[in-house]
Amino acid sequence: MLALNIKDHLSLGKYVIKWTFLAGLVGLAVGSACALFLWTLHLATDTRHDYPWLLFLLPIGGLAIGAMYQWLGRSVEAGNNLVMDEIHEPGGGVPARMAPLVLIGTVATHLFGGSAGREGTAIQMGGAIASAMARSTFFKWLNQVDVRTMLIAGVAAGFGGVFGTPLTGAIFALEVLAIGRMSYDALIPCLIASVVSDWACQWWGIDHQYYFVPSMHLPDADGLIAHLDWLLLAKVIIAGVAFGLASKFFAELTHGIGKLFKKFIAIPMLRPFIGGLLVIGMVYLLGTRDYLGLGVTNPDGGVSIVSCFTNGGASPWSWWWKLLFTAVTLGAGFKGGEVTPLFFIGAALGNSCAWVLGAPVDLFAAIGFVAVFAGATNTPLACTIMGIELFGPQHVVYLAAGCFIAYLFSGHSGIYLSQRIGTPKLDTELPELTSLRNIREMNKKE
Repeated sequence: MLALNIKDHLSLGKYVIKWTFLAGLVGLAVGSACALFLWTLHLATDTRHDYPWLLFLLPIGGLAIGAMYQWLGRSVEAGNNLVMDEIHEPGGGVPARMAPLVLIGTVATHLFGGSAGREGTAIQMGGAIASAMARSTFFKWLNQVDVRTMLIAGVAAGFGGVFGTPLTGAIFALEVLAIGRMSYDALIPCLIASVVSDWACQWWGIDHQYYFVPSMHLPDADGLIAHLDWLLLAKVIIAGVAFGLASKFFAELTHGIGKLFKKFIAIPMLRPFIGGLLVIGMVYLLGTRDYLGLGVTNPDGGVSIVSCFTNGGASPWSWWWKLLFTAVTLGAGFKGGEVTPLFFIGAALGNSCAWVLGAPVDLFAAIGFVAVFAGATNTPLACTIMGIELFGPQHVVYLAAGCFIAYLFSGHSGIYLSQRIGTPKLDTELPELTSLRNIREMNKKE
């Protein structure tokens, strides 16, 4: 019995050494790519603010992005869903060209004013880089399970590096694959890849936005990590329902707009061209550019994610306008992610909920920040951890409540159509391991 235990522990030690090496390489490569991406994205955003007339080139930029993908990127057009499909059912791998194409497309989207995020780009770059490494001649000795693990580690590295949240990146990569069912087989590789990616990003001199939430640092909390007030918790639960419904609406609207563009515009490259015209029209209809780009900060003093943490930092409908701008941008075929806009939507909606419910604005903006993301991606655990990494642990109960309620009320919807149903949120007739894409088609037939 003792010999068997020694053999098992030696095997475990070999596993850890193997994946420290492999996942470390993935994290280093993906983290460096994320650093390049964040640097170019920052440069593009500053350039757009310095030259407002660039907005009028958004349709032309969209046409160029559409042409680039039509001629060079048809095999990678599915984006995040392609990476997830490859993890679920390994096949030919994720084409390496996905990484440069999505980087160029996303930077162009932000340069000209499209409302998009960055997580999708990081995940696709992570998946493409990890897949290319796994299929290289240096790693021909990897089996199919190892290649799948490399892909998941690439997703973790992309997410952890681009947001500076290594623990969240590791959990997100495991939790996002199947709703209600999380496998731990790649936990160590994901953690190593995400931590190394975050370290590499910082080594290249990339800084992340810092969020300070004063009401989450109470001097009279007697050192308690989990502060709890039952009335405040009840208000968080009410707001959590709103966050979940907003998540569901965002996902369905984005997918719906995408289908409308495909139905009525037969030429793919014309879709982002028309989408660019619509975004310009909405800017002049509202008379503001607050809802363009990432929206983390706003040099013009308008609404941004950071401003949503202050009283009067968002209008009652700021969340809706950011939701609409992003749904049109991504639905039309521009490149980027959904998560940073979801942060904006959640923080702005949290700001409004706090005003209605008589709650701390900064606290509810923080909860909305992660809760709307949790509902749209069906990753409540990862988003709770993100709340702790970004805002601190003192109000973890409220962060968790907001994320889990939003997750429940977002229903079986989400921004990733290749995400599968591992365990239904309610006792329904949904078959296990059915993708969200199939669920949407089933609902339409009913």
